[in-house]
Amino acid sequence: MAAILSAEAGARTMLVEANTTPGRKLLMTGAGRCNLTHQGSPQELVRAFGAKGKFLSYSLYRFTSQDAQDLFVKLGLRMKVEEDGCVFSASGRASDVRDLLVGRAKALGVQFHYGSRVDDVGKEAGSFVVRAGQEGIQADKLVIATGGLSWPQTGCTGDGYRFAKQLGHTIVETRASLVPLVTVETWPGQLAGTAVQDVRLSSRINNKKLTTAGAIIFTDDGIGGPAVLDMSWYLTDYLPSSETPIVVTLDLAPYVQEAELEGQLSERISANPKKKVASVLAEFVPKRVSTILCRQGGCDDQLPAGQLKRDVRKRLVRMIKTLPLSIVRTRPIAEATVTRGGVSINEIDCKTMESKLCPGLFFAGEVLDVDGPCGGYNLQACWSTGALAGSSAAGSGKGTDLR
Repeated sequence: MAAILSAEAGARTMLVEANTTPGRKLLMTGAGRCNLTHQGSPQELVRAFGAKGKFLSYSLYRFTSQDAQDLFVKLGLRMKVEEDGCVFSASGRASDVRDLLVGRAKALGVQFHYGSRVDDVGKEAGSFVVRAGQEGIQADKLVIATGGLSWPQTGCTGDGYRFAKQLGHTIVETRASLVPLVTVETWPGQLAGTAVQDVRLSSRINNKKLTTAGAIIFTDDGIGGPAVLDMSWYLTDYLPSSETPIVVTLDLAPYVQEAELEGQLSERISANPKKKVASVLAEFVPKRVSTILCRQGGCDDQLPAGQLKRDVRKRLVRMIKTLPLSIVRTRPIAEATVTRGGVSINEIDCKTMESKLCPGLFFAGEVLDVDGPCGGYNLQACWSTGALAGSSAAGSGKGTDLR
């Protein structure tokens, strides 16, 4: 996006790519479907980024979610908007998004320099010198858009932090964000691979209640899935926490009140007294989960439902509605969807994405210390900061309509 906007403004533009093909991380987004943005007003998107929204505000208003969608439509992409506001390629292929961007950049004359792992970046006599192997590339302006430390197999290995530091910038400590969580309890491992589609997660940090909702999946050492990744966005700054784990409560039946759920379970038991307890519970949660709930609730999962005592039934209902898990840490940053931390935004002009410390140097995307929740927000931040950085580097940033 930065290269496209730079070239559209008339600047001679080169994109230096360490990989032999472009957009490898983009190809993995949205489970390969590419959740390319989130439909919503700039104000809604700014709010979604929390404290970092103020820094992103200018770029998100200058190149909005609708602007991004309009651009992709203009390039020939068909899209679909899901009920939760997530915008995907209609084909379900992230490669379509990548190919259109590359095609547009090439049509504008952008030079692609593949397989060029940059070893060093410096500034000499007012110009930047980018060294890749034996080659030195000289440029008047430089945009660093190298991503963070998440999914290093795609090329995100933190090189941008090193370049930024060489050019005088502060790097905020990096952490995993939008990442599976590890629990004290070992029983989730018995359910590894089991998904529950509608779950409400609740936790509390500094007396503030946190809530996320959506699908979860049990893992070998804890929980993952969209709702968990969103919860990790809130918790990651407080982890690891081995001495005082953070309790997260799972509501496995969020669309029914506890009393109503108990009534429904009682009806099922009355109608099927000889049916095993786990099988009756499986009408409300996945079968594998129902078995674990019985064991955790001190109930024989093979017990005929008609023999279930009232206090045990109430306990099982309570577990379905408020199942506690103790979170001690996140999975490694390499498994995270995005990286928290990076180039300090205090050293970046939010209206141009230019460095306040090194004139002519610009930053865009995940290399910056900004990250948002799941749902296309992070890619929109990439489009918006990339568009602003590219436009500004070409000399047409302030006061120009990026659309």
